[in-house]
Parts: sequence; C-alpha cells; structure tokens
Amino acid sequence: MRNRPTKKWQALSATLCVALLAVALPSAMKAQGDDDPPNRAARLGHIDGSVSFQPAGESEWVEAVPNRPMTTGDKIWADKDSRAEIELGPTSIRLSSNSGMSFLNLDDRTVQIQVSSGTANFRVRRMNQDDVFEVDTPNQAFSILREGSYRVEASDDGTYTVVTVRRGEGESTGNGSTYTVHEGQRATFSGTNQLNADVQQIGDPDDFDRWNDDRDRRFDDSRSSRYVSRDVVGYEDLDANGDWQPSPEYGNVWYPRVGPGWAPYHTGHWAWVDPWGWTWVDDAPWGYAPFHYGRWASVGGRWGWIPGPVAVAPVYAPALVVFVGGGGPGMGGNVAWFPLGPREVYVPSYHVSPAYVNRVNVSNTTVSNTTVTNVYNTTIVNNNTTVINNVTYANRNVNGAVTAVPQQAFTSAQPVARNAVAVNREQLASMQVSSRAAVAPTSASVMGAHATTAGHVAAPPQAVQQRQVVAKNTPPPAPVPFAAKQQILAAHPGQPVARQEAQRLRPAAAAAAAPQPAVKQAPPGKPATAKAVPQGTPPPGHPAAAPPAARPGAPAANQPANQPTNQMGNRPGAPTPATPPPATHSMPPANTPQAQPSLRRKIGRPPRNPIIGRRTIARKRRRRRIVRRNRTVRTRRLRRRTIGRPTSGRLRLRSLRRIVRQSRKIIVRRRLRSGPSLPSNVRRRLPLRPSVRNPSVPRLRQRRAHRSSRYSIRSHRLSR
Repeated sequence: MRNRPTKKWQALSATLCVALLAVALPSAMKAQGDDDPPNRAARLGHIDGSVSFQPAGESEWVEAVPNRPMTTGDKIWADKDSRAEIELGPTSIRLSSNSGMSFLNLDDRTVQIQVSSGTANFRVRRMNQDDVFEVDTPNQAFSILREGSYRVEASDDGTYTVVTVRRGEGESTGNGSTYTVHEGQRATFSGTNQLNADVQQIGDPDDFDRWNDDRDRRFDDSRSSRYVSRDVVGYEDLDANGDWQPSPEYGNVWYPRVGPGWAPYHTGHWAWVDPWGWTWVDDAPWGYAPFHYGRWASVGGRWGWIPGPVAVAPVYAPALVVFVGGGGPGMGGNVAWFPLGPREVYVPSYHVSPAYVNRVNVSNTTVSNTTVTNVYNTTIVNNNTTVINNVTYANRNVNGAVTAVPQQAFTSAQPVARNAVAVNREQLASMQVSSRAAVAPTSASVMGAHATTAGHVAAPPQAVQQRQVVAKNTPPPAPVPFAAKQQILAAHPGQPVARQEAQRLRPAAAAAAAPQPAVKQAPPGKPATAKAVPQGTPPPGHPAAAPPAARPGAPAANQPANQPTNQMGNRPGAPTPATPPPATHSMPPANTPQAQPSLRRKIGRPPRNPIIGRRTIARKRRRRRIVRRNRTVRTRRLRRRTIGRPTSGRLRLRSLRRIVRQSRKIIVRRRLRSGPSLPSNVRRRLPLRPSVRNPSVPRLRQRRAHRSSRYSIRSHRLSR
C-alpha cells in the first residue's frame, strides 16, 4: 500500500512553492520593467539669442529648437548675450550667456547636471525625500537638499566654483571635504587638489537674478495651475495663449487662440528622441504640454485640450497620436496620423511593461485600468507594425483631424504644415490603425529641424567640452551614438533599441562615440567649516582686486561685470582665455564713492547687513518685552499689597496714588517713544514731564527733571 504524504509535508511543499514564486515574480517584473523609459523629460523652453544643442551621443552642434524634449546625454550652450531656459516639472533651469550644461543622468528620482563653464540658476519648487539633485562642476559636486533658489557659477579655467543660495540649503563635496551652504550665503570653492571654501553674505541681485525672478512669477502666478497638475511641463504658457471653459462632457477644457482650419499635430515636425522614438516637436510657444499630456477633442467644431487628473502625477509621452497605415505602401508612401481623444488608450511603440501602459494612460485621461488592459492585450504586432483592433476613435472622422506627409519629409524633420498632402477619405476608412510609424529614422531625424546648421553654430570651446567634472553619484554610461544603432533601427523600423541591446552595443560603439568629459568620482567627504570673509571679497587668485589696467581680458565699460568673459572661443577649436571671469555679486572696489561708508549715519537706522540688522531689531524687541513684563509685575505686586488687606485709609490712599503714578509714567513714556524725532536710547531716559499733573511729586522735582531732559534733547540735536 502506497504511503500518503502527511499534512506536515504538504504544508512544507506549499510554503516552498510560495517562496519560489515570491523570488521569481519580482525578478521577472523587474526584468520586464527595465525597458521602461523615465516618466518625465525636460523641455527646452525659452530661447533668447544664439543657443546651440547637441543630441545625446552625437558630436555635432545644431541650432536649438524650442519645445525640444531633453533627456540623459543632451547638451545645451548659450553663447554671448544669450540665455536659455530648461523646464523639468516643477523645476526651472536657466543659463546665462557663455554658459553650457548637460544631463549626466535624468530619471524618475535623479537629476544630475554638468556645468563645466558659465552660470546656471536652479529654481527647485518641490523635492521628495528620495530625490537626488546634483550639479557637478570641475572642482566640486553641489547637492541641493531642499526646495529653493540656487545659483552655480563655474570659472572658465575650472579652478573655482561660486554657489549662491538665496533660498534653501545645499552641500558641496570635493576632495574628501563637505561644506554646507545655508540660506543667504554665497560660497566660493577654490582649488582642485584641495577644496577650500570662503563664505560671505549674498549681495544685491543683478540682471540675471532679476530675469530669473520674472520667469519664476510666470510659473507661480499661473491661472492654469487650477486645472492641471503642477508637474505638467509648460502649463504656464497656456495662460496667454488660450482660454479655459467648462464642458458638461469633459470638464475643464482649454481652447487655444488659433486661426481657422487649425488642427493638433499639424504645425511642427517629427524628431527621433531616444528612448521614446518618434517624438512630436510643435512650433507654437505653448506647444509642449497639450501635445505630450492629456487628450484633444472637437467640441462644437472647435479643438480643445482636456488635461489629465490634477491629483495624479503626469507621465510624459512622445506624441499622443494614432498612425494610419503605419507608413506602409498602402498610404502611397505617406505617413498619416490623428490625435487621440478623451478616454482613448495610448499604446506605446517602444518597449514597456504593462504597468507603464497603465501609468501613461491613467495620468493623462480619465480611463480605467480594465479598459487599458483590454486594448493593450488585443493589440497585434504583425510585420513590424502594431495594429490596434476593435477600437473606434472619435477624432478619426473629424474634418481636418488626419494629417499626412511624405516619408522623406517625415524622417528629415521638415515642417509638417508646409509638406502636408491631401488624404482620401475612402482610402483612410479602409486602412488599419497602428500605434507605431513603421519608418526607420535617419541622422537628420536625430539632429532635428535645424540639422543643416551642424558645424555652423556657436559651440563651447574644446577645452570646456573635454573638461573633467567632479561627481558625487556615479552617472550612467555615455549614450550610444546613432551610427552604431542605425542598422538595428532599419531592421525594426519605428521601434527604439531596447536597453539590454543597447548595452551590448556600447563596447563596440565606444570608438565611434563623441568624446565625453571624464567624471571624477568624489571620495566620501568629512564635514568641514568654511572660512567667513567680508562681503564682496573676490575668490582666491581672482584678478578683480587689481587695477583695471592690470587685468588682462577685463570686460568693457558697457559690459556687465557679472557676465562670464568667455567670448573668444565660441566656435569649435577656438582657444580658451586663461583669465577667470569677474566674481558675481562682488562689491565695488574700496576706492570708489559707492563703497565708502557714510560718516554721518543716522542714529537708530539698522545696519546695511540684512542678517545683522534683523538680529539687532530682534534684540531690541526682546528688551522692550522684558521692560513691559517687569512693569506689569510691579503693578500687580502693588495691587496685591493694597487690595484685600486690612490697612488704614491713609496707607491705602498712598498706595493707590503710587499705582496711578506708575501707570502715568508708563503712558507718558509710550507717548514719548512714539515720536519719530528721537531715537529709542534717548526716549527711554526721559523722566516724567511737568505737564502731567501728579500731586505726589513735588513741583521743584518736576522742574529739575524737565530741565535735565531738555538739556539731553538739546545735546542730542546738536550732535546730529
């Protein structure tokens, strides 16, 4: 007879199965989610002057295009008399003239930025507990610890870095030392072998600071924040370019101010941006948020944009559209698309997990997870084309919603409005709907609309591009250039290279990749104390203290002193001047009339230093509170002595008179202190004036007191 397994062995077997599933399922889910792209992307927003852009992994610089999404490896350079603004959710990054930056790492929790030369301002409006925000310069790594306003200036020769913290708190790490920079401080970190720190109080704002404040007010005072999440990039541009109106079917709808015949995804171009693939770049100044978040609908014959739920963190999408025919031969060599409507599911064309599909749809429209799963599961991948079945799209039959261009115009990032072709309605109705444009990208697709300007725009000097920076966190490897991935992209048109496959290509593409600056890993630092210096002290080795004639490369008289002087090498291959830029926020030299202190400073005026002034005022207020408390205690003691005790009438009357006298003194002193002509130290010494009737004080004593107070007032006025 066969022995049956006991209950003990059955329980052990069940426990073992559960343990194996617990180990296998997270590993499978993690492997499936490794290909998910980040939930956010930066936006190249405002451009003023000559601004250049270099895509990740490429070696050529092209003219920058507004509304271009930016991710890990992308670089930006603002030339002479130019400025640029990059938006990243609730964070704004702004560059001054002759300044450049690049993203060493950009994902859902890490922002690591390289600033090799120039000035950058960072306005961080929200930080989670596990967020990392790091700014790496040639001699230190600055970590932003909380929300605030920060300014980082890297010298042209890479010998020092100036960090200004107007609001917030940060930490600088380099060469085994760690310095904390508090609110209201300006720290200068000098040296490459040993990091030295000088701390002083911040000075008055300059033109760049005032420009940053003006840009911040657009974000903080935006009316659109009532209807969209503050994590939606570019929502502040909707205020001046459209109107919000309620709709009984869709809720709050934003209607752009456009001309007749306008349609979404019609005025702009297509670019190839890894790791998302084909990405829409709109030409309108407001054309970022409505084309990467939310949905479009035709309401009463007018196009309106419906944002996603305000309480849900938005997830970036390259283009919320559906392609018709997938760019195959059925469309006559053309590529056609139309925008997704409300409650319609977006199926990404790049490698993602089912969890990502839910996030990108639930955060951008009102749709249930069940609907998303049903549409995603019924999608068929056939002949490099992702076909969507059993779905009726609302915007497919709207007049003017479908846009088509030739494949050559699509892949070369040419303007869509200028190259659009007519679409046959009968042919359109018979074509299949796809979530991916099965068209292989070219080098022009990566460089963007201004690909023809490669090599003909301003670029940072070679010394700045190849300069080593110090990093506290290890950044990811350099991106793979497009030339190394072009063969794989041609085999799977319209689909980006998976992350695991890109890692296999990285060793073979190292020789063909663009030269990347070496990153020096900062060792663990020990807390150090910075040296306090007077306000306006230039950095060590800075030539600002020398006479103007002895300073080579000094700025002209009409040039602001706070702007970097890297104006010799704005072209590739140009030499870099050895002279560092003048220190920003620096005070005028001591021999100028503006720097000489006034010899006749009025008595009672707070000092110029705002920190010392606040401390002095607080100390005076504490003294006044102590004096009032003591007077109140004395009055209460007198009342307790008089009231409630069996004393004679004469003694009680004398005590009451003493109480009245004390109260009158308090009233008179308060009246005297309220006068604006006398300082507090003189008003506090004034005795009781004889004009106040007080029978308990002799007349002769009152006259002497009045005479002494009159002389003290007269001496004070003569001293002034």
